[in-house]
Amino acid sequence: MFSNLRSLIFKLDPETAHSLAIKSLRFNFVPNIMEEDKNNPLFETKLFNKNLNNPIGMAAGFDKNAEVYNSLFKLGFGFVEVGTITPLKQYGNPKPRVFRLVEDEALINRLGFNNLGAKNIVERIKQQKPSGLLGINIGPNKDTKEKISDYVECLKTFYEVADYITINISSPNTENLRSFHDQIKLDELLQRLNKEKKILSSKIPIAVKISPDIDEKEIKQISEVLLNNEIKAIIVSNTSDSTRDELKNIQGHQKGGLSGKPIELKSTKLINKFYKILNGKIKIIGVGGVDSGKSAYDKFCAGANYVQLYTGMVFRGPNIVNLIKKELEELLLRDGVKNFSEIIGK
Repeated sequence: MFSNLRSLIFKLDPETAHSLAIKSLRFNFVPNIMEEDKNNPLFETKLFNKNLNNPIGMAAGFDKNAEVYNSLFKLGFGFVEVGTITPLKQYGNPKPRVFRLVEDEALINRLGFNNLGAKNIVERIKQQKPSGLLGINIGPNKDTKEKISDYVECLKTFYEVADYITINISSPNTENLRSFHDQIKLDELLQRLNKEKKILSSKIPIAVKISPDIDEKEIKQISEVLLNNEIKAIIVSNTSDSTRDELKNIQGHQKGGLSGKPIELKSTKLINKFYKILNGKIKIIGVGGVDSGKSAYDKFCAGANYVQLYTGMVFRGPNIVNLIKKELEELLLRDGVKNFSEIIGK
């Protein structure tokens, strides 16, 4: 059905199309298409000591205001991450701010953390109990004078309703946010968050989402800081503000974060570099160009314990988890494994 509708959807502005997708899921216009093969032992895993029926998650950015996470679980996602959420409501950057690069199977966005704010969103989550594992991605407001305080404020707001919290230090659309990739600044941020967790008597797992545009030195430094601060997961990676040389679409020059197929190989290589350093001590969630069984397979082989996607659903439709699982099952059965985890890092 999606293949028939795609040409119509793609005539709409990407942000308008996204709003329609959210409304469709909110009002249950998208049927529960994922009941088949739900408990296949090939895909069963655990994340933060909670059972998942598959390792395929929805990345932050799709459900910014935590409106449709339960609908996404119905579509088959093993876990869902909402946000990025800031302490205060903000509009984000001026429109147009999302660009669909059809020939490249990619998006460029410069949304700028548009969301309804932490207090609004936490009340919604309290009223709509998540039916699966829910991550909450947090970041600072654009005009804040103290970014670390904004992260702490969001942690205090969400620690009781989230299964894990992701610290977004990697969006290219918030000025100076990526400065937290600096070893000293990242260590200061994570120490503050761990201190707040102790004050709250909370053991909420913390994940850190990093940029794909970092160099070898930064990989080692970030790994060291994450290990020293007992971070539970690293998300590799966010969108790229480079990687434009081979884009075909005329919108490829647009400023913002590039996602989808053009960053697939870049993120997969980065996953493998972190895998070799972290040596299983921190879980890796692989993101970037995941839209098929083969792309998920490659992320696992590189060292990812789980994968997330967003742009892939834009181009393949709401049945994407089912499609990935069918394609991935063929590859895993070919390898003669009993569970996908056997290929991690192989």
